[in-house]
Amino acid sequence: MAFGHTLNSRLVALTTLVVAVFGVATCPSLSLADSPNSVAKSTATDEEQRRPDRQQEEEYYELIKLFADVMDQVERNYVKEVSRRDLMEAAVRGVITKLDPYSNYISPDEFDRFKSGVENEFGGIGIQVTVEDGHLKIISPLVGSPAYREGLMAGDRIIKIAGQGTKGITLDEAVKKLKGKVGTKVEFTVYHPADGSTKQVALVREIVKVASVLGHERNDDDSWDFMIDPEKKIGYIRVTAYSRNTTQELKDALKQLKKDGMRGLVLDLRFNPGGLLSAAIEVSDLFISSGRIVSTEGRNAPSRQWDARKDGTFEGFPMAVLVNRYSASASEIVSACLQDHDRAIVIGERTWGKGSVQNIIELEHGRSALKLTTAGYQRPSGKNIHRFPDAGEDDDWGVSPNKGFIIKTSPDENSALMKQQRDTFIVAAKDEGNDEPGKDDTEEETEAAPFVDRQLKAALEHLTKELGDAGDEEEEEEKADEPELQEVKPA
Repeated sequence: MAFGHTLNSRLVALTTLVVAVFGVATCPSLSLADSPNSVAKSTATDEEQRRPDRQQEEEYYELIKLFADVMDQVERNYVKEVSRRDLMEAAVRGVITKLDPYSNYISPDEFDRFKSGVENEFGGIGIQVTVEDGHLKIISPLVGSPAYREGLMAGDRIIKIAGQGTKGITLDEAVKKLKGKVGTKVEFTVYHPADGSTKQVALVREIVKVASVLGHERNDDDSWDFMIDPEKKIGYIRVTAYSRNTTQELKDALKQLKKDGMRGLVLDLRFNPGGLLSAAIEVSDLFISSGRIVSTEGRNAPSRQWDARKDGTFEGFPMAVLVNRYSASASEIVSACLQDHDRAIVIGERTWGKGSVQNIIELEHGRSALKLTTAGYQRPSGKNIHRFPDAGEDDDWGVSPNKGFIIKTSPDENSALMKQQRDTFIVAAKDEGNDEPGKDDTEEETEAAPFVDRQLKAALEHLTKELGDAGDEEEEEEKADEPELQEVKPA
């Protein structure tokens, strides 16, 4: 077979290409022209010991040769020209698909969005937006952001960005146009459905921090109210993700609740997909004063354990943790820790079952990255959390609610709960007291059965009992029939 190049030149070219594209050499150092005079004398025993290594090296050499041959053939003979970068990124993604669902290659185009998701902050104007019926609609401004200070309201439509119409724009395209480098300006046109007026807006992008610690409703000044039952002094905190700022946000909320005389706490981790391991450890440490929080172990990573410290612990009150089938990763670390230490009861459904740790390995001098599973973690009891592909319902994985507190929800209930949480997040317009937040005048009002959050209701009843207060609420089993929620993104 004619390859057009010598093997050595192909291997050198391939290694150079890898370095050029990703900034690192991904293959081991291969010596292609060893001098016979450089070979040291060795005993037969030494030779036998080195033989397996040589065999592995030869096998690796053949595999690299195979890869080089394929790349060479595609580059020179494929019917259409394909860029080297596209080929290399496809090859990298092919490698990742042989691993697990949580390992991933993050390209330069995706890297900024990935960092924004992890850190919960970005350069932008501070609005939650969605695309509805082809229109770019503001779900809510973020409190304290440029959009909030400008007076943009839930339900407003952005009809132009930088002079270009937004009819038919995709959500990703819109977010890309609105986000940008801190200190730069973005100009757009806003249509206000309530009175049919339009407004030209020019905002300077700032660092926008998306809160990950929320209350049960907003105060008049748009801050969060964390006291869900002022009479019984029961607090409520919802953690949406574990980012760099989560621990401080949670501390601030707990200090306010303690100041207001909190006697019990509901910690809502439903729909929380996880986040930073360090944040999960810090959050757990806020509620227990001693003992194991979590431990990790990997094939090529040292075993590590994290224990709680007494300083800064919030204790002396009963807790209930809400989870559902979408609570994962860092949420499972926190709920498992509090459950194993009898610090809180867990209410809801069995969690997702993601017990693996991913390291972020930067490539191309920080332009792209590899998210690679390097270890698994265990809860304080030593039980497994990860749900392996062949795991069944009777196997040990995830975090199960305490006995007597399993409350499964239907898809309709989940949809209604998500809508309720979204509506609670919305910053309502101050000049339209009769309008529902985010609702256009053109929409017809329809009455729906009131949604009853059965899991939250059970948590409040349990805490009331723990506090010795009698509960007079009657049992309700209501279910809301709500449409599917649209996708929402911050910008």
